[in-house]
Amino acid sequence: MLKKLIRPVSLFLVLSFILLDFSVQTAMAQMVDTGTVIAVQQQQADRERVAAFLGREDVQQVMIQHGVDAAEAQKRVDSLSNAELAKIANSMDQLPAGASAAGAIVGAVVFIFVVLLITDLLGLTHVFSFVNAQN
Repeated sequence: MLKKLIRPVSLFLVLSFILLDFSVQTAMAQMVDTGTVIAVQQQQADRERVAAFLGREDVQQVMIQHGVDAAEAQKRVDSLSNAELAKIANSMDQLPAGASAAGAIVGAVVFIFVVLLITDLLGLTHVFSFVNAQN
């Protein structure tokens, strides 16, 4: 009985091994240049920056006032191309709503200091004690 089973089982095993795919998938490893890595990191930073801007409470209040759903706006930002997103992120600093208030405050303080210093040097005012007024 064993001799009767050996032949069909052997044929089955031979056909099974023939039909099996023993090909090996080769992996292609290549060097990634620094420019590509920096570009990807910049794209991720731009996405995070715009998402953080949309997540601010004051921005969401303005969107609600204009009838825009915050979730819908976030979906649209997620669907932007990398070039469009970079353009928005770069223009955020130039717009008054996206610029930081610290820069404007420091600029105003420096401007006032310079004006008062010049008027002290000209003898029109006496605000700073370190300026020697020539009388």
